[in-house]
Amino acid sequence: MTVPDQPWSPSDATNYIREIARHPTFSLAYKLHAKERMAERNLITSDILYVLKNGSVYQDASCARAAGHFKYEIECSTPNSGGRSIRLVAIPDYALKKIKLITDMWVDETDTRSGTILEDNQ
Repeated sequence: MTVPDQPWSPSDATNYIREIARHPTFSLAYKLHAKERMAERNLITSDILYVLKNGSVYQDASCARAAGHFKYEIECSTPNSGGRSIRLVAIPDYALKKIKLITDMWVDETDTRSGTILEDNQ
């Protein structure tokens, strides 16, 4: 299969990330930040794999630090997530069948450890 150059459209990114995650030689790398967020949210590796294999990308890609690489946000709920949707920020490499996980979060999450994401106008 010929894969177009990145950045991919959200629908193409959904399909390519799912394909990578289901490939027999797939490898997953984690940034330390992602592992720390997983621990905070009581997420396990099977949650991450489920999102990568079954989730959807709804937004356009953003540039990653490495030239030619792009970050995608993919999300869905998992059997372990209690009905809440999980969003992952991931950098896929189609040729190597590898995905680097940058971070993970609850889609409905508004707070972070260091403060709130949204301004409180009360």
